[in-house]
Order: sequence, then C-alpha cells, then structure tokens
Amino acid sequence: MSKENNNLFANLKSDIPASIIVFFVAVPLCLGIALASGAPLFSGIIAGIVGGIIAGILSGSALGVSGPAAGLAAIVLTAIQDLGAFDIFLVAVVIGGLIQLTFGFLKLGIIGYYFPSSVIKGMLSGIGIVIFKKMIPDGLGITKDFFDGYSFSFANLQESLASYTDAISTSALIITSISLAILILWEQPFMKKIKLFTLIQAPLVVVILGVILNMIFASNPNLALTSGQVVNIPVAEDISGFVGLFSFPDFSAISNPAVWVTGITIAIVASLETLLCLEATDKLDPQKRVSPPNRELKAQGVANLVSGLIGGLPITQVIVRSSTNIQSGGRTKMAAILHGVILLVSVMIIPDLLNLIPLASLAAILFIVGYKLAKPSLFKVMYKQGIGQFLPFIVTIVAIVTVDLLVGIGLGLVVAIFFILWNNFKKPFLFEKEKDLKDGVIRLNLAEDVTFINKANIQRALTQVPDGSKVIIDASKSINIDF
Repeated sequence: MSKENNNLFANLKSDIPASIIVFFVAVPLCLGIALASGAPLFSGIIAGIVGGIIAGILSGSALGVSGPAAGLAAIVLTAIQDLGAFDIFLVAVVIGGLIQLTFGFLKLGIIGYYFPSSVIKGMLSGIGIVIFKKMIPDGLGITKDFFDGYSFSFANLQESLASYTDAISTSALIITSISLAILILWEQPFMKKIKLFTLIQAPLVVVILGVILNMIFASNPNLALTSGQVVNIPVAEDISGFVGLFSFPDFSAISNPAVWVTGITIAIVASLETLLCLEATDKLDPQKRVSPPNRELKAQGVANLVSGLIGGLPITQVIVRSSTNIQSGGRTKMAAILHGVILLVSVMIIPDLLNLIPLASLAAILFIVGYKLAKPSLFKVMYKQGIGQFLPFIVTIVAIVTVDLLVGIGLGLVVAIFFILWNNFKKPFLFEKEKDLKDGVIRLNLAEDVTFINKANIQRALTQVPDGSKVIIDASKSINIDF
C-alpha cells in the first residue's frame, strides 16, 4: 500500500465528519448551479458525484473538492440555448474534458503560478462576499418564487421594503439564528477544551437540529416550512427510475463547429478556475502542502469526460466546497471522495430524508464560510501592504461581486500587471551618488529587465548629465534589454 493511501486511512477520524459537512453544502450548490445553468437538476447532482469520486481519486490535492462550478453557469446556460438541446451540450462537455486532459499532459498547469497573491486573495474574499449575499434570502426563508414577482423601487421604497419584510419566514429565521449561534459558539476557545465538541463538527449539529426543528414546525400550519425552504432532490421510485435520471450525449452533433467552440471554452475556463482554486486552497491548507497542477488538470479532464458521458454539468475544483472542507477539519482527499460517495448513496436511498433539510441551516453554514473567506482583518492586512497589493485585491473583489468571477480575476490581474510595469518604469537603473560617482565618472547600473517603457527615464537621466562628463552604462547585470 502506498504512503498516500496510508495517509488517507490514517485520518478518517477527521475526514469522515468533514465529508458529511461538505456533502450537506454540496447538495444545494449542485441543485442551485444546475438551476442557474438551465440544465436538468439531476445533472448538478451527477457532477457533484463525479467531482467527488473521480476527480477526488485522481487529484493530487489533499483538500480540494470538485463539482459543478457557479463560474461556469452563465456559459452553460448560453451554450444549451445556442446548441438547442442538453444532450448536444453534453458532447461539448466530453470534448472539454479531453482538451483538459491534453492540457495536463502538455504540462500547462504552471499557468496558475503566474497569478499574484493579491488577486488570489481578492478572489477568495469576493467569493466569500458573493456566498454571504446569495444566502441571505435562504437564511430569511424568502423563496425564489417571491423574487419572480418582486420589483425593488426607490420611488416606493417603503412599500418595497415592507413587501420584502413580509416574505420573511419566522421559522427559517429561528433556524438560522440558532444555527449561527451554535456555529459561533463552537469556534470559541473554551469550547475547544471540551473533548466532545472537538469530535463533533458544528455544521453537522446544525443540519441535524435543522431537520428536527423542521419536523416540529411541520405540525403547526403557521410555522411549517414550504417546499421552497427545504432541499429539493429528485426522488426516483426504483432503480430503473434512478437510471432514467441520467442523460447521454448525442454524438451525431460531433461535427457541429459550435459544439467544438463550446468544448474549447469549457476547457479553458474550467482549467483556469481549477488552477486558481488549487492555488487558493493550498494557501488555506493548515499544513501548507503544494498540489501538482498538471495532475489536477488530468484529474479534472477525466472527471469532465465521465460527467459529460452520463449527463453531468462541467466540473472544476470549487473554492466553496474546498474551504468548507478545510474549515470542517478535513485532512486528506478522502474527505472529497467520501462526500461524493455519500452524495451517490443518499440520492439513491434516502432522498426523502435529505429533502427535510432546511435551506436556512445550510445558509447559516455558508454565512460562516463566506465570513471566514472575507474577514475584515484580511482587508486591514492588504491595506498595510501598500497600494500595489491593496488595489488589485479590491478591484478583484468589486468586479467579482458586481459582474462575475472571471471578469474579477481578469481586472485584478490587469491592475496587478500595471503596478509591475509602473515599478519597472520607475527603476530602469540604479544610481547611488556615493558609490557610482567617483573621480568625475558617472556609473549607471541598468536593471535586470530594461524595456521600451524605460526609455524615457533613461533619456531624461542622460540629458541631466553635465557636459564633458564621463558616463559608464553598466549592463552587466541586465538579463533582458529591449532592442
């Protein structure tokens, strides 16, 4: 047995509780992303199962958890509409998986290392804020049906707020409040001194308590939770019904250019999201392990290939589930694998029991996850590091919250590159008067990298040299000088 497998089974005491928590977080995310993607709800569950088991087994990431990604929802929605059918879209998912697999063999995983830490931290914080914001309606018990007929208006501000307030569910608010109190209390230092509370994870307690409260409230018509306030997994009557929930790609569309464009788009976007999540997850890892990016691309490629073949959405490593795994005490990739196994077994055997879980319980867990990703203390740390770190960090967050994940990462990267170029522009050469001005000889030591943007500064410096001076331009330490 390999050393890796020994480590997997040695940490089951930590990984099993973490896998259960990740499972509870994954269920609504899988369903919600499928809904947002305009795809069959069960396709999100399939992607969650494949991401957990297949990607989990093949991945070299100890704490990363894979599944359907919110960042791809808009791409999937548009693609399904443009291609005209979900089974044709599945062909694009298969193609995307094959391309990702090729990326891994070509060792393109290194591209993830070229993203500045300020952008990665901004990505984490932005996602944390988005998670927090998205969970507010579920935490208050406001169902999606309410928003179909709701229109906020500043002109009728009082009426709009009153309408929103009236939609709040007392039962959901009670569950959210108690759940948050438990989660916060569990984090206190004095609780960690009690062995019982270190063995039982707080989110698991929150989910179990939520189910109990839901069953209690069900006896009171005024407090009973509606179908829109609890988890809603498709229920199959038998094995044949369960198999019928799967879809299969229509390979007759393989020659359609639009299918290939979609497949390439999925491969590029999913690979980028995965690599950034991999980097971010490694930064959150208490043991500071470094995951092999090329192996991750191969794992994701195989997972997307399988997911497309059986009717699942595109898969990436996902920071929400990964960070939940870390915060729930996960130690190895067994937590990710087990969460996929639990998801598979649960949708086959106990879908009715899962449908008793209040969304308010899950919202409370994700409130804490979102807060930990976007802690106010992190903003203070980034601010103290200077404008060159703080501005890319903030731009990334604002763009992710107001537009989407990829735009946020792109804009943050542009701002970070601007500061790199600006610093390069300011320091094309080194000149210390005491050291580089001797016997009337002026020595300018060029920097390691001198490009066209440095030309103006160098020319300005040379024009300020007194007439008749002897100047030595020392390029011995320069690695690259623009032609």
